[in-house]
Amino acid sequence: MDKERIAQLVQWHEDDEHQKIVDTLMEISPEDRDYEAISSLARAYNNLGHYEEALEQFAMIAEQGQDDPLWHFRVGYSYYYLNRYEEAVRVLGIAHDLDPDNENTAMLLNFSQRKLRKEQLAAARRVIKNSHNDSRTAAIPFEGMNFSEFWDDSDYAIREYVSDPPTDELIASVEEELGYKLPASYIRLMKQHNGGVPYNTCYPTEDATSWAEDHIAITGIMGIGREKSYSICGDLGSPFMIEEWGYPDIGVVICDCPSAGHDVVMLDYRNCGRDGEPEVIHVDQEDDYEITFLAQDFETFIRGLVSEEEYDTSQEDKEEDLRKVAVGKFSPLLAELCSRVPEVDQLEQKIRKVCTRIVEEKGHFSFHADELSILMYDVQFWLYTRAYPNTGRQQYLDVYETIIAFGGEFGQGGYAPGWISDWLDGRIREGIIVQENEVLRFTDQAHFEVIARLEAECADAELD
Repeated sequence: MDKERIAQLVQWHEDDEHQKIVDTLMEISPEDRDYEAISSLARAYNNLGHYEEALEQFAMIAEQGQDDPLWHFRVGYSYYYLNRYEEAVRVLGIAHDLDPDNENTAMLLNFSQRKLRKEQLAAARRVIKNSHNDSRTAAIPFEGMNFSEFWDDSDYAIREYVSDPPTDELIASVEEELGYKLPASYIRLMKQHNGGVPYNTCYPTEDATSWAEDHIAITGIMGIGREKSYSICGDLGSPFMIEEWGYPDIGVVICDCPSAGHDVVMLDYRNCGRDGEPEVIHVDQEDDYEITFLAQDFETFIRGLVSEEEYDTSQEDKEEDLRKVAVGKFSPLLAELCSRVPEVDQLEQKIRKVCTRIVEEKGHFSFHADELSILMYDVQFWLYTRAYPNTGRQQYLDVYETIIAFGGEFGQGGYAPGWISDWLDGRIREGIIVQENEVLRFTDQAHFEVIARLEAECADAELD
């Protein structure tokens, strides 16, 4: 390729204009595409998520690429995102041997090896499961298990999770909607107590997850139904999590987790078919929907739940979050906003004081519906719209996570988008935020009240 075209392709790559790269290179007849053109085309396919097409292109230059660490890295990248980890490890191993100092190769090789180990461990457990299938098939689900102290029937659990026992007609209707036959053990448990929050909310793992090195945690178990938000076909149930949050369409979401949507527990039907006995897995959205095997079936999962007290790191977590809000580096956007809004003296310190109070009261750094959290929603909106006065609704919702939620050192590592959209819509209904020509802003009175509340909370913190 000529230098001008190469420069254009590089610029498009940096601008994430990968489809333009594909369109341009596909205009060149196949016999006229050289090694660099085909490699660039395959890389663009990778970046568009078209990994099979990328592999087809890489195969055309396989002989020329044998001594090219970049060719091996990009092929390994395709295999990795196709979940073909054994092949990814093989090819990335060659790339690493050819270029031992390449950090990207070393990192992707490490990820591939870890996921391959998980696959191999799950396969070994599956062999054990199959060897016990005959004896478990005849057994009565949960025979001998005492459920008298299993469920924590708090007001919250009753309101959000628990429904009347499902009828056979409802079960059949839900199964038809989901496209999967629900396990007999799950149905039996739900007929006794249809959804809820157990006292024991942790499940041990042999592999580290986004939650912890040795376990995952659940918030509740979804019941069979549609009326409650946290039932498998409710507003926040399995179809919603798969369609709206992008979870893999391999089964049924049965448990939500404390991350407010960023990880879930699912029934996995990949190895048993839609009418078989599914395994139970943990799926982590934050790690590219990483799957961790938990149990060979639902009953084993329920019997294996343990108390969070066995993994109680709350004090250490609180101390780490107090350190984070005290000295953690602000995200680039939050730092910029503080520098561009001079109306409040020592603004950064005041934000840290409010967030310190939040951690002290909750034990962790997160925003919900309490007064201090709402103040921080208001402060972030005030800062952003003062710095960027032509902000529209969707623009703000899109940028919100880069202020504090995923703010790096001074960040929470997650948030529930519904909280933010609900807060914003509520402020608009209250007349505190006005929308003119699709531009959002606080009213003048609300603007001054946010500053006054921030100052007052920090003064209270100093008195405490």
